[in-house]
Amino acid sequence: MKKILFIVGSARKQSFNRQLADYVSGLLQGKAEVCWLDYADVPFINQDIEFPAPEAVTRVREAVKAADALWVFTPEYNGSYPGVVKNLFDWLSRPLVAGDYETPTAIRGKHVALTGTGGAGMTSGCRKKLTELLTFIGAEVAEPSVGLRVDMEAWTTNQLTLDEEQKTQLAEQVDSFLGKGKMIG
Repeated sequence: MKKILFIVGSARKQSFNRQLADYVSGLLQGKAEVCWLDYADVPFINQDIEFPAPEAVTRVREAVKAADALWVFTPEYNGSYPGVVKNLFDWLSRPLVAGDYETPTAIRGKHVALTGTGGAGMTSGCRKKLTELLTFIGAEVAEPSVGLRVDMEAWTTNQLTLDEEQKTQLAEQVDSFLGKGKMIG
């Protein structure tokens, strides 16, 4: 069974994207093993502390290397991805051994699915820029990525509600990512 590592781009406890990841986890039940990446303790990238890598960085790198694929669920902040997501991918893109630019990084070659929920733009700016970043650092971004609009009531209740069309989009993304779309089959 394939192992998919979930990365949620929001630290908020009631994050809509965390709720979305919970929903997709249910869709993957019995089809793939889902693990969640905890990266809250990863420091800001800084070459002064790059080698030896901080313990938190080593831990997330090992989790990424052990996964068959990654699935990112993230909100959009000011037309782009959250800073914590950028910081994580900056660390994952760096050499694992000082001065070794030949050996693959923790993320190079990893298949990555992108999903986000947010306002009227449905995280389109974030997903576009995240695709550019991930491609630049050598990851393989799966298509289609999915962006969903949060219903108006959720903004006051903190409860994400998905309509049937959104559920269908997510089910199709799961099927595609699991191999029917040639990504991790």
